[in-house]
Amino acid sequence: MKAVICTKYGPPEVLQIREVEKPFPKDNEVLIKVIATTVHIGDTKIRRFEPGLGPVEDFFFKPLMRIIVGFTGPRKKILGMELSGEIEATGKNVTLFKIGDPVFASTGFRFGAYAQYCCIPEKGILAIKPVNMTHEEAAPISNGGITALIHLRRANIRKGQKVLIYGASGSVGTYAIQIAKYFGADVTAVCSTSNLELVKSLGADKVIDYTKEDFTQNGETYDVVYDAVGKIKSSKRKKSLSKSGHYLNVLSPKGNIKLKVEDLYSLKQLCETGNLRTVIDRRYPMEQIVEAHRYVDKGHKKGNVVITVEHKDKI
Repeated sequence: MKAVICTKYGPPEVLQIREVEKPFPKDNEVLIKVIATTVHIGDTKIRRFEPGLGPVEDFFFKPLMRIIVGFTGPRKKILGMELSGEIEATGKNVTLFKIGDPVFASTGFRFGAYAQYCCIPEKGILAIKPVNMTHEEAAPISNGGITALIHLRRANIRKGQKVLIYGASGSVGTYAIQIAKYFGADVTAVCSTSNLELVKSLGADKVIDYTKEDFTQNGETYDVVYDAVGKIKSSKRKKSLSKSGHYLNVLSPKGNIKLKVEDLYSLKQLCETGNLRTVIDRRYPMEQIVEAHRYVDKGHKKGNVVITVEHKDKI
């Protein structure tokens, strides 16, 4: 099968498409024919070996990261954290899925989604794909959507709260707007000029153009400030919080989340009831994975960048 291999840390050009052995599912695993994956920010940070937590945090975290991920290059050479596709085969003990099921999944730090086929435990972060979504639309939900949901739940988000989402036009941000609105919050979205209409269309009650206004200086306070891109300066993180407010940082080590399949099914339901949709900025074939990573590295993507995976037997 074809897969994208990352043998060392570096720029997008370190990624190479190679022929590798097709995986075989273990007794408790399913083999997924990958139809769509994404260029998730986590993939680009692993590829560059840049945690991006801040100078001090990175200094202490990088040694640990080398132990976990790999010293001179990723230990698991096939990156990719999100996917959608079809069940190709099942292990002998699998009971939750059958061949042909359309599914979407998060591989997390198991990676492996940058390939034509990927094995995942049946009790992993794996669910039947929303019936009203394409594979391209479903793939990003399995990580970006869950991240937004879990973080907002930590703040006990509820009706009537004032929530500010910084970096609202990114993958996590676009999902966070919709999830916060679903829970009844009053949402202020912070993004650049070109993305104001996008975040309005997702339900934001108010918008702030960060190129023209510093939200920490406008006198407003919020019950939740969610930094969905990890770029709010530490000196400003608490200026706009109410006395009992919650500050959430998508990149904070303290904000590490444990993905649960129940959350994936919750998001599936939101999608199927029309309360959650995926924003796709660009689509690239797997053969253009370098160009896709190069684009995401610029830091200006709107929503998600999707990778489509071709198969010879596709009609």
